[in-house]
Amino acid sequence: MTKKGIESIFKPHLEPKEVYKGGKNIPPSNKKIYKLSSNENPLGASPKAVEAIKAALNKIDLYPDQTDIRLREALVKDFNGQLDSDQFITGNSGSEIIDMVLRAFINEGDEVIFSNPCFLPYSVFSRWYGATQIDVPLKEPDYSLHVEGILNAITERTKIIFLTSPNNPTGTYIPRAVLEDFLSRIPKNVVVIFDEVYQHFADAEDYVSALPYVLDGQNVIALNSFSKTYGLAGQRVGYCYTTKTIANYLRLIHKPFLLPLTSMEAAIGALEDQEFIAQTVETVLEGRKFLAAAFEELGIKYWPSQANFFIIDPPLPEMEFTDKMMDEGIMVRPVSQFGAPGKVRITIGNQEANKALVNALKKISSL
Repeated sequence: MTKKGIESIFKPHLEPKEVYKGGKNIPPSNKKIYKLSSNENPLGASPKAVEAIKAALNKIDLYPDQTDIRLREALVKDFNGQLDSDQFITGNSGSEIIDMVLRAFINEGDEVIFSNPCFLPYSVFSRWYGATQIDVPLKEPDYSLHVEGILNAITERTKIIFLTSPNNPTGTYIPRAVLEDFLSRIPKNVVVIFDEVYQHFADAEDYVSALPYVLDGQNVIALNSFSKTYGLAGQRVGYCYTTKTIANYLRLIHKPFLLPLTSMEAAIGALEDQEFIAQTVETVLEGRKFLAAAFEELGIKYWPSQANFFIIDPPLPEMEFTDKMMDEGIMVRPVSQFGAPGKVRITIGNQEANKALVNALKKISSL
């Protein structure tokens, strides 16, 4: 029996399924709560970004910039002129950029490859456009990229491959040699979305961003965000850079007036605040060493991280552990939804938050 009424025109691939749920906000409480669940900046926001927002408040009755050219020119400066302004696309968060790229390239039945555990919007957003989703899981136990598995999964319908380095939620990365080998072996009509949102925190000698491959003219779109290093999660600003050919194509569906006035000014201000960026990275790297040592001492299994968070195998079932940590004033994130059942992701905070986290872990581990 065929459907009648409004349901008859609904897209069949948009069936009720799991949707992406962001991290929770800090609930009302009389006690101190440390939010270590959403990978936000441990120092807050860039002071220059805050000042830029304040300066823009007397203009919020006016429309913002119709285009993103001022931010793109600021990005050119930040990249030391290695890219032209027309190689950047900005958007209302990194997630918006993912949606834009999928909207530009995916028709119903096209294939998208990703590797769980990974950022859930890769699969959720691609479903919106009727993509066939191919999950080639990261290798266990080290969560490394399954290169041969992905290459074997590529078909004539493959349009997009998601790579992430450092990866959310595992904190692992793709070494340069592995990435270069992979890129040399994929078809020329496949686009790689290279999510490098956490790149500022990667200090491995063989870590590499997507920049050299974009400069080489490869079909790579590098995804970035102002939510982490720059402390602008509440302003929702993201961007990507890619070849001029791909960028010009994406700009055909780039909306005018996309970035709010305060978001535009905050992002430009944040790019100028090199001192804040350096302090953020230093805080995260020191916290990463501190927490890794604490996990070792407590016997908690964790995975070495190149990001501003860790994924751990908690001493209790994930939801019970999450609840007990909350009782101790620590918010953490269970990541079964990201494809890592039983695991919990913990953001690296400032030293006060990190010490509170360790004290909570000691208490819970002794139960």
